[in-house]
Amino acid sequence: MKYEIFGGSFPAATVTLNKGEKVFTQSGAMAWADDDIKMSTNMEGGFLKSLGRAFSGASLMFVTHEATRDDSKVTFSSSFPGTIKEFKVDANHEYIAQKSAFLVADPGVNVDATVNKNFWAGLFGGEGIVMQRYSGEGSLLAEIDGSAEEVELKAGETIKVETGHVALFDSTVSYNIESVKGFNNILFGGQGLFFTTLTGPGRVWLQTLTAQDMAQKIMPYIPQSTTTVSTSHSSSSNSNN
Repeated sequence: MKYEIFGGSFPAATVTLNKGEKVFTQSGAMAWADDDIKMSTNMEGGFLKSLGRAFSGASLMFVTHEATRDDSKVTFSSSFPGTIKEFKVDANHEYIAQKSAFLVADPGVNVDATVNKNFWAGLFGGEGIVMQRYSGEGSLLAEIDGSAEEVELKAGETIKVETGHVALFDSTVSYNIESVKGFNNILFGGQGLFFTTLTGPGRVWLQTLTAQDMAQKIMPYIPQSTTTVSTSHSSSSNSNN
């Protein structure tokens, strides 16, 4: 895949295709494209497979973009402030990712739903019970919230991660949860009740921002609607008159 990433903290990726080349993405990810990019929408893999992907945060339908001449360009934008990063997928490099990480990929890449083997880890770990799995062969561009940090874990080496900060990891990495120890840590530490634990061997990509944290930060600044109160007051005044 030939591409250029731009946009800083609000990134997008422009993919350049020669005649007959294709990439696929989830519905709504395309920002703009040359006139000679042909689009086709389908349920890749059938209804049941598409439904599973929907539970993992991907769209029910995939959109394929095909060039009808050389040097055609199509641009895909991220859905959240952060980073777009390329991952090479093959038989020896498969990945597990957070919901909604998938942006665009070569046709040889498979995007599937995978159920977390540990139910409680999925429930409390912040990434969800159903995650995305990338297999097959080709290049894939994934979204990471905020900035990305790559950590390589040796066999048996474990890292603790605050809930929601795990973006993506090699399929060889084990994913679990661990409760926060100590009454004061639980009550005043501000870290919640659980840590996500990742155990090697393999690589882990962590993200500095989470949607939950961002929502909590901006919530106090969102004005509350007064339309209902005003309408009720107006109706009461008219009734009295």
